[in-house]
Amino acid sequence: MSQDQANSNDNWDDSELHKFDELARKWWDKNSEFKPLHEINPLRVGYIQDRVDLTGKRVLDVGCGGGILSESLAAAGADVTAIDLAPKALQVAKLHQHESKLQIDYQLTSIEDLQAKQEATSDGKFDVITCLEMLEHVPDPHSIIATCGTLLKPGGHLFLSTINRNPKAYALAVVGAEYILKLLAKGTHDYDKFIKPSELGRWLRQESFSLQDLTGMTYNPLTGIYKLGDDTDVNYLAYATSPG
Repeated sequence: MSQDQANSNDNWDDSELHKFDELARKWWDKNSEFKPLHEINPLRVGYIQDRVDLTGKRVLDVGCGGGILSESLAAAGADVTAIDLAPKALQVAKLHQHESKLQIDYQLTSIEDLQAKQEATSDGKFDVITCLEMLEHVPDPHSIIATCGTLLKPGGHLFLSTINRNPKAYALAVVGAEYILKLLAKGTHDYDKFIKPSELGRWLRQESFSLQDLTGMTYNPLTGIYKLGDDTDVNYLAYATSPG
């Protein structure tokens, strides 16, 4: 999407979209820059399924990229709509869908435009919204959370994940992951866009969400193993519910 298509109210960053579009062909290569996503995906899906039975649930996956999480949600029995603004990544997701034979409604749209479309067509709201590894890549993450609130059914479930902002997170998520261990492509993350749990919690409360859980995700470079736990210093997941 070019700059002339954007305006000051658009909640995306063209450089971020370009970054992930350039890597699009590698989304399903488990030894590429997306290897960490493949390795943490079972943890993410397990975290969600421990809190919600996805069978028959209407789920929106925001910032779906190449569809790694979207396919797992669909395989768990959810009716999945998956959105992204990176055209090449969505193309890869749709191509992989032909292999997986899963039913997923992929749409090239922002969550704000999807909201406008839902209001215009009176489409039903979602039981569950996931927005994982995306909030730290947009100009206004609070706005994303607010829009999620308008798209969820009363008592709906919101799952978020992002990266804490502190020296340890910079050392591990940027210097360590991108430059030393080379788990991610250089420039994947902008430290200034990382989000403290206190900030995320405040935004959720301002949009009338009830924060139910914060869980950390850690990586052991010696064993190559990711795990969930109490350490939210770097990567963490959040689970919140909308007013019932």
